[in-house]
Amino acid sequence: MDVDLPKVIAGFLGTALVLGVLAYLVGVSELLAAFRLLDLRSVVLITATGLAWLASWGLALRTVLTALGISTTVRRALLLYASAAFANNVTPFGQAGGEPVSALLISRSTGVEYERGLAAIASVDSLNFVPSIALALLGLAYYAARFTVGDRLLVVIAVVVGLAIAVPVGAFLAWRSRERVKATVTRVATPMLQRLSRHIPGVPSIERVHVRERIGSFYQAIGRVATDRRQLATAMAFSALGWLFLVVTLWLTLSTLGHPVPLTIVFIVVPVGTIASVAPLPGGAGGVEAATVLLLVPTTGVSAATAGAAAILYRGSTYWLPTVLGGIAASWLQGRPSS
Repeated sequence: MDVDLPKVIAGFLGTALVLGVLAYLVGVSELLAAFRLLDLRSVVLITATGLAWLASWGLALRTVLTALGISTTVRRALLLYASAAFANNVTPFGQAGGEPVSALLISRSTGVEYERGLAAIASVDSLNFVPSIALALLGLAYYAARFTVGDRLLVVIAVVVGLAIAVPVGAFLAWRSRERVKATVTRVATPMLQRLSRHIPGVPSIERVHVRERIGSFYQAIGRVATDRRQLATAMAFSALGWLFLVVTLWLTLSTLGHPVPLTIVFIVVPVGTIASVAPLPGGAGGVEAATVLLLVPTTGVSAATAGAAAILYRGSTYWLPTVLGGIAASWLQGRPSS
């Protein structure tokens, strides 16, 4: 898997800067004091729930691959999703930056065409949106019923409700106007691909009809997933389970630091904080931690230092560890034949 190493290094330097500023603002000594509350048992438990999230979404990917007629083992599906998580975590803008690389990995590992691999990972990422918004709305409803809603939380409510409306409507319109979308993408992409192919030895000339066929193949694969209701429901269930593991990971982290909070409040923090992964940093690193702190302090009443420590520990389990394991998985898959 080819990765632009200079850009990755620059991205992680930016991440280090953001995290350094965050540590400075919440207080380095206070952060260290919070970390001293940890014990080995708690760290193991937090790590286990973080990895359970990764496994759940790996099973969601396997379900989507099955809907596309792509047979793969549970182990390979888990390795593929770990590799996809690695691609997302080392490229800017989260899933938006990592999907093309993830699709290439799936294509090479399973022996299917690139468009079906892209449809598979795009379907999983799209399915993951639904449980996240549902959890956030549930948490917001609980919070609004129990506590006074401040100005900062009103902004969160507006963002979540806006996404809950805008994304499904946008997806419906994109699907309904798919012929127009195909034509537009073909018209824009063909000249770009033709210019690129002239500079790559051995790559034949790219014709507009071939680009349109590949885009049509992608849409066909998406439609196949959407019409398989049983597999769709199963994938959605695995996605929801993964979100619950993410929520439990942060909840356990706060409890370990001596600040247990209602689980439903964490329903707000995790999915809304994850929106920050679209920041132009590798996997949104730094941005998600900062967003988590900004959400935890007003909703739970914990100190900024505790929120910062919880955010760093939570991301250690759900971002940094999966990135390392995903890199190992991607390297392993690169050297194995498709199956």
